[in-house]
Amino acid sequence: MSSTGDGRWRESDAPIALVVEPAFWQTSWFQLLLAAMCGVLGFAAYRLRTRQLTRQLNIRFEERLAERSRIAQELHDTLLQGVLGASMQLHSAVDDLPADTPNRQELERVLLMMTRVSDEGRVAVRGLRTESGDDLEQALCLVQQEYASRNSADFKVTVEGRVRTIHPLIRDEVYRIGREALVNAFRHARAKIIEVELEYGSRHLRMLIRDDGCGIDANILRTGLDDHWGLSGMRERAHRIGGQLTLSSRAASGTEVELVLPATVAFTPASGTRP
Repeated sequence: MSSTGDGRWRESDAPIALVVEPAFWQTSWFQLLLAAMCGVLGFAAYRLRTRQLTRQLNIRFEERLAERSRIAQELHDTLLQGVLGASMQLHSAVDDLPADTPNRQELERVLLMMTRVSDEGRVAVRGLRTESGDDLEQALCLVQQEYASRNSADFKVTVEGRVRTIHPLIRDEVYRIGREALVNAFRHARAKIIEVELEYGSRHLRMLIRDDGCGIDANILRTGLDDHWGLSGMRERAHRIGGQLTLSSRAASGTEVELVLPATVAFTPASGTRP
C-alpha cells in the first residue's frame, strides 16, 4: 500500500509477484544429470568388476589346464607305461605256458583286466589332455554311438545361434555334464526321443537335454542314490564353473537338464563366430 505526502493511505492494496530462482543444484536438469552420472559410474564399476572376475577365472582356468596336462603326462609316462610293460611280460609268460596248465585261465583273466585298465587309463588321459579342436556338439553326438546297439531312441542335437569358441576347460565340464545326462537317458530312461539343444547366445551359453522316458523319482532327483554320484557330480561341476543347473523330472513325463553359463565365463575373449 502507498500513502500520499499528507499521510493519507490508499484504500486498496496492489499485489506484487516475487519469483525466487532455484540454485543450479536445485534445478531438474542438474538432478537428471547427476542421476545419469551415477548410473554411468555404477555401470562402469560393474563392467570393471566383471572384467576383473573374468580375468581371475581365465587365470584359474589356465592354471587348471596346465595342471591337467602335467598330470596326464605323468600318468602316461609312468602308470600307463608300467601297466603296459607288465601286461606285455605277462602276455609273453602266458603264451609260454602249456594249454593244460591249471593257472593259465586265471592268468588270462588277470591279463584281460590289465588290458581293460590300460584302455580306461588311456581314455582318462585323453580326457585330461584337452583338444581345442573338438566341438561340443560333435562330442555329444558321439555319446549316442556308444549305446546305438542297446538303445533305439531317436536322438537329435540342435544348435541355435552363431557358434563361438568355448574355453577348453568350460567345454570339458559342460561336456561331462551333458554326457552324464545322456548316459542316464540312454541307460535308464527307456526313452523313445532324446534331444539336445545348444544355444550360443550373446549373453549366455545354454545346454538343454530332454527325454520322454520314465522320469526320475523326486527324492532321487533331490538327494541322489547312495554310492551313485552322477547327479551330485553334475551339480558340483556346474557350481565350479559358475553355471546354473536345473533338473526337472516327473514320473512317466521324461526329464530335462538345463545348464546356463554367462557368456563372459563360457566363451574365450577373442572367440570368433562361425555359422
